[in-house]
Amino acid sequence: MLDKIGSHYERQESNWVAEGGFGNETVVDRVPSDMMHMVDPSWYQFPPMESMWYKWLGVTIFFLGILSVVGNGMVIYIFTCTKNLRTPSNLLVVNLAFSDFCLMFTMCPAMVWNCIYETWMFGPFACELYGMFGSLFGVTSIWTMVFIALDRYNVIVKGLSAKPMTTKLALLQIFCIYLHGLFWTLTPFFGWSRYVPEANMTACGTDYLTLTWHSRSYVLVYAMFAYFLPLLVIIYAYYFIVKAVASHEKSMREQAKKMNVSSLRSGDQSNTSAEFKLAKVALMTISLWFMAWTPYLVINFAGIFQLITIDPLFTIWGSVFAKANAVYNPIVYAISHPKYRLALDKKFPCLVCGKLEDDRSDSKSVASAQTTVSEDKV
Repeated sequence: MLDKIGSHYERQESNWVAEGGFGNETVVDRVPSDMMHMVDPSWYQFPPMESMWYKWLGVTIFFLGILSVVGNGMVIYIFTCTKNLRTPSNLLVVNLAFSDFCLMFTMCPAMVWNCIYETWMFGPFACELYGMFGSLFGVTSIWTMVFIALDRYNVIVKGLSAKPMTTKLALLQIFCIYLHGLFWTLTPFFGWSRYVPEANMTACGTDYLTLTWHSRSYVLVYAMFAYFLPLLVIIYAYYFIVKAVASHEKSMREQAKKMNVSSLRSGDQSNTSAEFKLAKVALMTISLWFMAWTPYLVINFAGIFQLITIDPLFTIWGSVFAKANAVYNPIVYAISHPKYRLALDKKFPCLVCGKLEDDRSDSKSVASAQTTVSEDKV
């Protein structure tokens, strides 16, 4: 079997040489022999990337890994050790931090080491595990953000009629998130697509270059459940959240006008409306999510539909943007949390930026949209 695979790659290589596709060196040259059966023949047409790009990628992933592990580790520590933060809804925030922590803890060291040697160094099975872990924790992070958005929608939009979040419900949601992630990440081990080295040979991911319908269908269905559906749900949730807050703020202004007062909100010294603040949070959440995962989608779709030529340098951006998501998630979902900032100020005061008084007034402004419970959701 291996002899047939080897002869296949030799024929592909000789064809590209005859066509003038590359010179004496290719990006595949440094790949260990036991990995060659996993490398798509199309990568033989590309020359090696310059060492500068490997160094840049390695340094970038190293610092992203440090920031993610420290940032998400701190979120897990503070949320689990602070009594008033141990709420059912915050279990989703902790799970997001745990997923992002595991993502970079499993991805960063291997990728940095491979960037030093400018190729994959850990063998075929480790390549498959790397692709699986990256996919698993990526999907769990995505769907955790979806359930966080739905929880905020439930509290702010439905209000008193909403079914309250319980610890059992939060744990059930987390269980379903991981079950869903395991389904999509284990199927390549059973023949529906496969995990292969990416073009720069320093990481592994889903095969998006095999043009059989069997392989293409995995990318298409996976993209539907791991990109399009989550994105639509998040947009839907935040659209109605902002709409509900705007409606509430309008009614408050009308009531204040009838009572001949400037505002019904005591101690509100900010001229910025609550709906505007919440709209900024929603826009930032959706924009960062879109920036993180769209490059990977573009790369995968460009591969299965042959829309553009994918070279090794182009694929770098998918890894960088997706892994950067694990760095700014703690900022979006934790540091912007008013009670988290208060707890952070007690435990690590040097890390708190800005005035906590402003945090309190902002949180009250947003909380007024749907009673004080909203303060923990926004």
